[in-house]
Amino acid sequence: MMINWTIREIEVFLSLADTLSFRRTAERMHLSQPAVSGVVARLEAGFGAALFERSTRAVRLTDAGQALLVHARGLQAQAGAAAAAVRDVAELRQGRVRVAALPSLAATVVPAVFARFAAEHPGVRLDLLDTLSVASFELVRSGEVDFALTAENPAYADLSYVALASDPFVLLLSARHPLARSRAPLTWRRVAELPHISMPAPTSVRQYADAALLQLGQRFEPRYEVEHLASINAMVAAGLGVSALPELAARVARGADVVQRRLIEPEVQRPIGLVTLQGRRLSTAAQALAGLLRDEVLRTLRQSGRGRGAAV
Repeated sequence: MMINWTIREIEVFLSLADTLSFRRTAERMHLSQPAVSGVVARLEAGFGAALFERSTRAVRLTDAGQALLVHARGLQAQAGAAAAAVRDVAELRQGRVRVAALPSLAATVVPAVFARFAAEHPGVRLDLLDTLSVASFELVRSGEVDFALTAENPAYADLSYVALASDPFVLLLSARHPLARSRAPLTWRRVAELPHISMPAPTSVRQYADAALLQLGQRFEPRYEVEHLASINAMVAAGLGVSALPELAARVARGADVVQRRLIEPEVQRPIGLVTLQGRRLSTAAQALAGLLRDEVLRTLRQSGRGRGAAV
């Protein structure tokens, strides 16, 4: 038996079961007495049983009404809990946000934002997957994360990409390297023949370094290929080579024995953006977190005076 009844009708029934008065129920529920009678009539028709015995002097529950009363109270409690849960999520009191981010972003802009967000909204769980660009797009596509902070990739045209900022390239070199004596920018042509330490293909870092040398009619052939920024930093510090990295990645791979110089001619900028599923609206918590991350990316790059923000 399918009963088509609403939460409002449950509330009317419970109020009448409590007051045993059509008049007081009407006042409490801000309805007319005929409207209350109509609700009871619809419920009784739906259940096929009388729920109240009525006389000129009294109203009382029938056995069927008593049976319904127990379950109606449970339904009212469940409806209240559901409404409270929705309000909690909408008002950032609970929920979960899953984010994928490039390792350079996960180690620079994300921690401070996560800490600030967690302090303001302790009931919202935050998950971070630090992974490379291609994997970030796949995580968004599969629904395993709400959004990703990563470099642009035209191969994923089915996903929504909103540009946030441009991450300029710099060269990391040992503080003992002859080119470290000057703080002037370095051209890609000048450093092309030096031994390079780079990330392997198809990382976004490698793709942009390849493109920069291609503009000069040269092929980028690094001496070493490693996956982790800490390894790059240690190898540069040891004098094994130099490394062309985006500014945010360079902030991770930098220490007392390593310096950086701006790379120019050509000006290579790695675009950083927010990736989501096409047509999917982010939750309130995810929108709030994405906004904070966008602001932090722009703030971090502007500190260097070289990053270029993009309006979003």
